[in-house]
Amino acid sequence: MCRCAERPQDLVVGSDSREGLSEQDRKDLNTGSAEGRRTDSVILLHTGANGATMLSLPRDSWVTLPPYVDPGTGRSHRAAPDKLNAAFSLGGPDLLVRTVERNTGVRVDHYAEIGFAGFVGVVDAVGGVDLCLDKAVRDEDSGADLPAGCQTLDGAEALAFVRQRKQEAQGDLGRTRNQQRFLAALARKAATPSTLADPSKAFPTLDAGLDTLIVDTCTQLPDLMGLFEALRNATGGRGRQLNVPVADPDLRTSKGSAVKWDDRRARALFDALCEDRLPG
Repeated sequence: MCRCAERPQDLVVGSDSREGLSEQDRKDLNTGSAEGRRTDSVILLHTGANGATMLSLPRDSWVTLPPYVDPGTGRSHRAAPDKLNAAFSLGGPDLLVRTVERNTGVRVDHYAEIGFAGFVGVVDAVGGVDLCLDKAVRDEDSGADLPAGCQTLDGAEALAFVRQRKQEAQGDLGRTRNQQRFLAALARKAATPSTLADPSKAFPTLDAGLDTLIVDTCTQLPDLMGLFEALRNATGGRGRQLNVPVADPDLRTSKGSAVKWDDRRARALFDALCEDRLPG
């Protein structure tokens, strides 16, 4: 693994954790009642001399899980191929981070995860997020029912939008693009220069999601503010929004359909991030 010293990499995870939601909340937000936590989005955020790069890793990516010990049973498991999402559900954040590091060669410095309740809270705290849709979005599973055109999404509407994928022709890949679009809009709203320069303004926004925000022990409030700023830079002309190159979006595996990376192009991209070079 190459060492990306001096250049921070954050792993930003949106999970389907229902912690903090009442039964009525779960019904209103169409979250269902599944136990445990799974990833809805996995984003590697690199901040370097050439700006910020936001790289989405599809949750159905076909990767190799490193050896791990099941936290519930204590049983040891060997390295094995599986979906990226399985790393999170089988071994939590630790296994997810180690899986990302093993398959990308990029060291993860900070980990941040936000569940459904925190996501809704952050969006509502900034007064909603402005988004323009080329077509109407309707998805029974996520509860999305949005008209075409420009509009302001509240927390519940935003959550439904980023979770839906059945309407997307490219399924999981289409959803990652929607998530990037939404994060761009959220970052523009939450990370204005005046907000970032005044912690008293930034903290209420961040605090709205802290009840369900899970971070590593090294992450402090300035790191969270920096994360918002990096997202804003990545989506506002001083950085890049990328998806990992894909060779097969519908790879047939023993675990069902998965996303196979284009190994050569993906390796070149990961090496560029590690060496703090512009991709491509």
